[in-house]
Amino acid sequence: MKTIEYKSDTRGAANHGWLNAKHTFSFANYYDPSRMHFGALRVFNDDIVQGGTGFGKHPHDNMEIVTLVLDGRLRHKDSTGHEGVISPGEVQFMSAGTGVYHSEMNASEKEQVNLLQTWVFPKKRDIEPRYGQKKFDFEGQKNSLVEVVSPDGNAPSLTLNQDAWYHVGYFDKQTELSYELHGSGNGVFAFVIEGQAEIAGKKLEKRDALGVSETNDILLKVSENTRLLLIEVPMKF
Repeated sequence: MKTIEYKSDTRGAANHGWLNAKHTFSFANYYDPSRMHFGALRVFNDDIVQGGTGFGKHPHDNMEIVTLVLDGRLRHKDSTGHEGVISPGEVQFMSAGTGVYHSEMNASEKEQVNLLQTWVFPKKRDIEPRYGQKKFDFEGQKNSLVEVVSPDGNAPSLTLNQDAWYHVGYFDKQTELSYELHGSGNGVFAFVIEGQAEIAGKKLEKRDALGVSETNDILLKVSENTRLLLIEVPMKF
């Protein structure tokens, strides 16, 4: 088993006033050659956007983008005609494919929004752009891992153009469980949204992350009042 730790206080930081961003991997003005990606996971950003502001219209292509809102509401609009608001408990994906323009704005004029945005390298390039959004009952499925994204879109998960799986877990009691990887060449990026957890023998605090590869399964020991995000991706692509 191979592990790599990404402690919260080692992330790249950029505070633009309207945006307070934390970058696990090299992004924008933050560059660290040792932190370019974890397998097919290229970007993992933890953003706080102030009210009445946001990311204006900008382009993407050949990237799989998954967004989770932790607090507040995020308004999305893209050049394919899709428009909506993402709230806590909802997950949104966009397969940029041949190219798309979109904007992401705080849906509130006063309250801030905290979102996690991830970019994954695609399995197939230059596909027709796709978009999807779904609400999940994390509160009603506590102390388990809820699959929210998968390559085959098995209900109720969203479908991604990559052999990748996303799981979210809300825990209100101490829980021990095992996560089995879907392929021997895959790895798991585990992120503690809130609380504490011991993953593959490593103790993680709030906003810490751990990359685990070269294993078939991972032991998770989760503390009460903890929220986790697990992203399984191919290590070679």
